[in-house]
This record gives sequence, C-alpha cells and structure tokens, in this order.
Amino acid sequence: MSDHGWGSHPRPQDSGGAPPDRPADGPLPYEGVWRFTTQAVDASVPQARRAVRELLTRQGVPAPDDLVHGLLVIVSELVTNAVKHAAVVSPMLAVEVAVGPEWVRVSVEDEHPYKPTALEATSGQTGGRGLLLVREITAEAGGVCDVASTASGGKVIWAALPLKPETVTSPPTGLSAL
Repeated sequence: MSDHGWGSHPRPQDSGGAPPDRPADGPLPYEGVWRFTTQAVDASVPQARRAVRELLTRQGVPAPDDLVHGLLVIVSELVTNAVKHAAVVSPMLAVEVAVGPEWVRVSVEDEHPYKPTALEATSGQTGGRGLLLVREITAEAGGVCDVASTASGGKVIWAALPLKPETVTSPPTGLSAL
C-alpha cells in the first residue's frame, strides 16, 4: 500500500440487517463495506487492484478465482476510466467494495458529472473498450452493472457479481443493468 490514500486496514461499515436464515449474532465474517480513496493518477490503477485483492483475501470472501480475476479487471477498467476522463474535474476518486452473503459489488466514484456508456468498439479502435469489457465480464458472471449520479453531482460506476452464480437467481434489490 502507498501514501495515495490506500490504508492498510480499510474500515468496514455496517452491511445492514441479517436475513432470517442468518445467524442471530450478525453478518458473516466476510461481509461489510470498505471504501478506499486515492488521487486520480495512473499509479492508482495497480494500487486499487492490489487493495481489492488483498481485501478479498484478508476477509476470506468465498469467491472463486475466476470471479476474483473478473472483479480485478473491472476495478482496473473503472479506475483507469476515472483517471483518464475525470481527473481534471475530480482529482480524487473512491473505490468501494461491498460484500454480502451472495454478492460482491465494486464501484468507483468521482466528481465528474458525465455518465459514460459502454460503446461498441470497432476492430480498428485501440481504445474505448473499457466499459464494454466491464459489461461483458459482469454479464458472463451473471451480475449487473450501472452508472448513477451522486448527491454531489458526480457519478459512481459499479458492478455486482454473485459469489455463487449457480445458486443466485436475481441480483440484490435496486440493481439494474448498464
């Protein structure tokens, strides 16, 4: 971890009430919400990826390797987009990881008001495929992704993936597709 705002021990936040089939003593050990803030600079891309990987490992999130790999690609693409397209307006960005009993959600928030969409890239383009890749990884995993405005006028782009795709039939309430 470095001095770009990546703390070595992200602080978990309350993840909400436990469903009826959950232990009465609260959330599972891996559940919670963690938020990292950093500067919108190129060095933040590998730092975000490393921080998310370490968090998932440290918390013991029961995610298969292919899911973790997909999440890390998504984090890389979303942080890269924020660095490339929002840094002028938003010198800081935030990465949030929320883990529930069946879903893991990663999001990147910045203060730029423009809400991008996934573009279909032609074979001659060398860039512009980041959100398309995020959408494809998310869909393949059985998850959902979207972009939303924040109360401060910025945006948050997120993807939620099921921890156990074969047993989950619907995404968490309130999630829609990008």
